[in-house]
Amino acid sequence: MSFTVYDTADLPREHRFEWWRETVSLGAGPTRITTDRPSDFTGSMGILSLGATRLAVLDFPPLVSERTARLIRQSDPETYEVTLLLSGGMDVSQCRQDARLAAGDFNLWSSSRPYTGRSTSDRDSGPSRAIVLHLPRVDLLLPEAKTDRLIAHALPSATGIGAVLARHLVSVVQEAKSLTEGDGERLGDMTSDLATAFLAHYASAADRLPPDTRRQLLVRRLDLFIEDNLADPRLSPPAIAARHHISVRLLHKLFAERKETVAETIRRRRLERCSTDLLDPTLSSLPIHAIASRWGFTDAAVFSRAFRTAYGISPREHRHRHGARPEPGWALSP
Repeated sequence: MSFTVYDTADLPREHRFEWWRETVSLGAGPTRITTDRPSDFTGSMGILSLGATRLAVLDFPPLVSERTARLIRQSDPETYEVTLLLSGGMDVSQCRQDARLAAGDFNLWSSSRPYTGRSTSDRDSGPSRAIVLHLPRVDLLLPEAKTDRLIAHALPSATGIGAVLARHLVSVVQEAKSLTEGDGERLGDMTSDLATAFLAHYASAADRLPPDTRRQLLVRRLDLFIEDNLADPRLSPPAIAARHHISVRLLHKLFAERKETVAETIRRRRLERCSTDLLDPTLSSLPIHAIASRWGFTDAAVFSRAFRTAYGISPREHRHRHGARPEPGWALSP
C-alpha cells in the first residue's frame, strides 16, 4: 500500500513554502496559507490512501490557514476533516465557533464552510504535528445538522471512544509501510466506522449508527480494555462483560469469529508482555516470578506451563538464551 512522505527539506529553499501551500490545497481544497517567515519554512507531509478514506500526517511550523467563501466556490471536496493534534497547539474558528486545541485534542472541520486555523507552536519547541482524517461527507451516516455542532470544538482523546480512535489512527500510521492494498481497503472501512462512532458519541446520534459499526466499536473498546488491564489478575470474561454492561454470553459471541476465546486472548497478550520483559536488559535482575506477577499471573506453575506451551521453552531458558544474566534466587522452572 502506498504511503508517500514528502519533506520540504528535499526542495530548494525558495520553493518550499509554495509547494506546501499547493499540496495542502490539493487535499483540503483551495486554502490561503501564510507564515511569518516563508523563506525559513520547513514541513513534511505523509499521505496514506485507505480506499475512499485518506490519512495525512503533517509536521509544520507556526502558520495561518484560511478557507474563504470565495475559495470554497472555486473548489470543494465536500469532506469532513477529523484532526488529531499530536504536538503543538492550534486556534480554530468555523461556523461561529472558536476553539483552542492542545496536544491530544481532536477537532472537526468542514471543507464546505469558511475556516481559519492558526498554529500556535513555538519555534523553539519544534513543529506542530497532526494526523488528519479526510472523510467524504456523503459517506458519513450521521445527520449533518448534529455533526456540524461539533465543528471547532476540542474533543478529547485520552479516554473512551476518543482513545480508541486515536490509538487506531496512530497505529495505522506506524504500520503503514507494512500494509498491503487489501489491508488498506479494509482499514479504510474500519477507520471510517470508528470516526463515525466517535462523532456520533459527541453528537448524541449513536442510534443512527449501522449495527455493524456499533458492534465493531464495542469490540475495539473490549480490546482496548483488555490491553489496559492485563496486569490485573482479576481480569476475566465476567469482569470484562460487567465493565461494559453486556452479558458474558454476548462477550463470547463477539469473540466467536476470532481464532481465540476471550481467556485465550488475555493469556496470549500477558505471555507476550512477559516474553518482552524477560528479554529487557533493564529488568534482568527482576525474578521471573515477579515478571509473571506484574502481568497478572498469580501462580508460578501455571505461568511456567503456559509459557512453555506457547514458546516451546521455559521462561528461564528464554531469558538466558538471549544473553540475560542469571537471576539470583528462585526461578519458575528448571
